[in-house]
Parts: sequence; structure tokens; C-alpha cells
Amino acid sequence: MEPWAQIKETHAGVVIFLGDHAYKVKKPVGLGFLDFTTLEARRTICQEEVRLNRRLAPDVYEGVADVLSPGGEICEHLVVMRRMPDERRLAALIRSGSPVEDHLHQIARMVASMHARSPHSPEIDEEGGWNALRSRWMASFAQVRGLRDVPVGGDVISEIELLTVRFIDGRHALFEARVSACRIVDGHGDLLADDVFCLDDGPRILDCLEFDERLRFVDGLDDAAFLAMDLERLGADRLSELFLGWYAEFSGDPAPPSLWHHYVAYRAFVRAKVACLRHAQGDADAAWRSRELAELTLRHLRAGAITLVLVGGPPATGKSTLASAIADRLGNTVLSSDRVRKEIAGIAPEQSAAAPFGEGIYRADWTERTYEELLSRAARLLRHGEPVILDASWTDAAHRAAAERLAERTCSDFVALCCTAPPHVVAERLSHRVGGVSDADQTIAAAMTARAAPWPEASEIDTSAPSDQAREQALRAIHPRCGGVPRRFHRSRMQPG
Repeated sequence: MEPWAQIKETHAGVVIFLGDHAYKVKKPVGLGFLDFTTLEARRTICQEEVRLNRRLAPDVYEGVADVLSPGGEICEHLVVMRRMPDERRLAALIRSGSPVEDHLHQIARMVASMHARSPHSPEIDEEGGWNALRSRWMASFAQVRGLRDVPVGGDVISEIELLTVRFIDGRHALFEARVSACRIVDGHGDLLADDVFCLDDGPRILDCLEFDERLRFVDGLDDAAFLAMDLERLGADRLSELFLGWYAEFSGDPAPPSLWHHYVAYRAFVRAKVACLRHAQGDADAAWRSRELAELTLRHLRAGAITLVLVGGPPATGKSTLASAIADRLGNTVLSSDRVRKEIAGIAPEQSAAAPFGEGIYRADWTERTYEELLSRAARLLRHGEPVILDASWTDAAHRAAAERLAERTCSDFVALCCTAPPHVVAERLSHRVGGVSDADQTIAAAMTARAAPWPEASEIDTSAPSDQAREQALRAIHPRCGGVPRRFHRSRMQPG
């Protein structure tokens, strides 16, 4: 049973629980990102809190009350709220192992609906662009580094900053597309499982961010990612993924998984910053919380890193099979030179265009056109947040250098895999080929192998080994810091229960 009277404190306020009501008082503090130092500022922010939170919990926020001094003067302002039962907090239900899928399904619908009703304006859109997002990240880094006795290691913060900047700087086209598609909204800004109450007649979502509207003007996916992050922090990874999947369906959002990862990472670091502030204010538990959240940030930034992977080797060395296996595990896009070449020529992929070595659509000029088109398509995908696997022979060092330059221009990680197999295995594979996209035979394979430029910088993958073994070796080369396979987000069409 809840105590009749209770007090809880945050870095910016105090909540007083009395009977069936709660009263929120703003601390008279200036923390850089908020300023509640004047009575007028606290009055304004209390009124704004009531107005904004009535979007998702209209029957909880009753209004703003004035506190009078003994002399009858207004000395403070309070947000007056209907008290919610602690045991029905989403966080409490998750910790107790209670089923919450139905509630999360409703929450995803509520958040997506709020976003759909959001106004749009140049001022709102501006805050959702890449430059504003980058500035918010930089401000958080500066705030954390400006504190004394920061509990998060400097090397961790530096890696977070490096991965953050790398993703944003190479994804301008993605963020511009989000703005053009009206994905920037006046959202909640602070979706935490502790502030969501799962009642019998539906969820109530409280405590939206009211002190700086610019921090509420965000990509809708960014807004939803806050709760997804908090669910993961509570150990509910599956629920986190389900919630984001349901939000994406209700909002019709086609965002790439890399953006899901980036926004979850951003929200984790926001909470890490808050924990660092609480540590500076004397909260004994804040140090470990800040480190936990910083590690969560890193996991998602690493998982969402954009990669350009070359899978090469002469004909019948298993590169197409390996590229397909990697793509299935990572959810990446595969572009094949064989398919692109025939598409340029107006030929169906399975239609034969066999010709002697260096003739027909395999002349040098056709090969140059093919690789140029392959890299052009890859560039568009990379800039929009889609990792790419390029399946081609890559026997020409100039083509490989062009691909590496593309990775540099798009701030993408570059990985080269060279497939090999013993001659008798290659010969057997070629002899059993029937149809297919490739037109290479034993003579062409031998000619290409003889002319292939050395590729010492590539990771060599022996595809004569069992297929699972070759695939896992390749995955470790692509994502060495994620154990080979980073966490993937999947859009789920599952219904709760």
C-alpha cells in the first residue's frame, strides 16, 4: 500500500504526494539547459507543463496552484495532478514480470497519434535537421565534460563522440529526407517507463519535457526511441524492439534500422548526462547508472554504424553465396555487379550474355560502366543510412580504391573480404553451374584469376569451409566489436498477446 505522504526529488524539481494528489515544485536552479531561477519562469513552466501533458493524460493534470506566503503574496507555483498508483508504473510492471504487451501496443498507438496531430513549421523542422541533432549531441558532451568527477570514462565519451559525428556527418541526405517527409514533430521529449502508468482504462503518459520546446521538436522516431531505450535499460530488449516496431507501423515510418539505433543511443546518452548531473548533486547511485547508460549508448552506436563491404574474388569462389548469407544475418542490402551489368545492357538477370573473355558486355568499357553504377547506387543507400554489401570480382585495384574513397566520403566503415577456394573446388562449382546470373566459365575464371591485382588488405575467407564457418568468419571481420553480429531491429507485425 502506498504511503499517504511521500516526497521524491529529481535534478530539476520535487514532487510531493499527499493522499490522492501529487504536487510538483520546480527547483530554483539554472543548469545550463534549463533556467528556473525566477518565480515568473517557474510559473510559466508550470502552465506549459499542464498544457502539454494534457495531450496524453488530460484527466491527470488538473492545473496550476499558487502558494501564498503568510502575508498573502504568491511565493511559489505548483502543478496539481491526480496521483497515479505506483504499482501500475510501466517500469514496475516490467520489473515484476507482468505482461505489458497490450499496454505497449496502446502506448505506441498513442504516441504515433500525438505525432500525427503535431503542428509543423519551419521552426519545428529546423530542430529535426542533422545540424540541430549534431548540436544537441555536442552540447551534451560539453555539459558532461564540464562537470567535476565525471563517473563515465573519458575514453568512452570520446568513442561515443567519434561514432556519433561519423554517423551524422555521412547521413545528411537521410536527415533532409526526414524533414521533407514531415517526420519532425512537437513530441513528448522525455518518454520514460517510470512516467507511464498502465491503468485498466488505458495508459497515461506523464511528464513530457516542458522547459525547452526545442528539445521537444524532434524526429518522431527519436521521441519514441526514448521509451525503447528505457525498456532496454530495464532488461526488456524484446519489448523495446516490439514497441519501436509497433510505433513504426502506426506512424508508417520507413526509417532504416541504423536510425533506430542512433536515436536509441542519443536517448541513452541524454539519460547518462542526467545521471552525471545527479552524481554531481550527491546521488550515490548515479555513478553506476551513468556508466550503464554510456555502455548502452556505445552498443547502439556500434550496431548502427554504416558499413560498405566488398565481397570479391574470381568466379566460383563463393562470393555471391557469402554476400547473400551475410546480408541475411545483418539485414543489409546486396548489390551485385552481374545483375547491374545486365540491367545496364537491358538483359534479364538469368539471360545468358556469354562471350569470350573481354568481349560483349564484358569489354573494359562495360566493366567501367558497371562499377561506376554499382558505386553510385551504393552511395545513395549509404547516405540514407543503409549499409551495403557489394558483390563483384574486385580484381582491379582501381575499382577497390574508388570504393574505399566512397566509404570515406560517406563516413562509412570500409571492409574488404576476398573469397578463395582450392582450384578443384572452383572447377567443380563451374562444372555444375546451370543458368544463374554469372556467365563465367572455366576459361574466363582462369583468365580473371591470372589478371587479378594482389589484395593484401582484404580479409581472406575460405569458402570451401562449411558455409556457417565462412559466414561467421566474415561477420567477425565486418563487426569485430559486436561479436560478429550487432543487434538488429526488426519491424514486427505481431499483435500483442
